[in-house]
Amino acid sequence: MPETGHSWTRQFEAHPGTARLVRCWVTLRLRDLDASQVANELFIAVIATGTRTVEMTLSTAGTRSRITAAGSRVLSLRHSHGPGFTIVSGLASTSGTTADGRGVWAQLTKKD
Repeated sequence: MPETGHSWTRQFEAHPGTARLVRCWVTLRLRDLDASQVANELFIAVIATGTRTVEMTLSTAGTRSRITAAGSRVLSLRHSHGPGFTIVSGLASTSGTTADGRGVWAQLTKKD
C-alpha cells in the first residue's frame, strides 16, 4: 500500500516575533511534539540571512514529516550549522540544506 500524506506551504515575515506564529501553524498541522521546536530553529536560521520573507513547507508521508524553511538568500555555514543545529540534529532523524542553498530542512519520524 503506498504512503499517503499532505503538504502545506506558507510565507511568513522574516522577523523574530513571527516565530510564535510559525510554531502555532506547525502545531495545528503536525502531531509530532518536537515539530514546532524544530520549525522554530529552522525559521530562525533562515531569518539570520537577512531575507524579507521565509517560506515554510510541511510535508507528511506515512510516519515521516518534513519541515523546510527557505528564504531569498544563500545560507552561510554559520546559518545552516549555528546554535539551533544542535537542537535540530537532536530532535530530527535527518536534516540538511535545500539544493539551492537558500533553505534548511529536517525530517521527523514517528516511532511506533
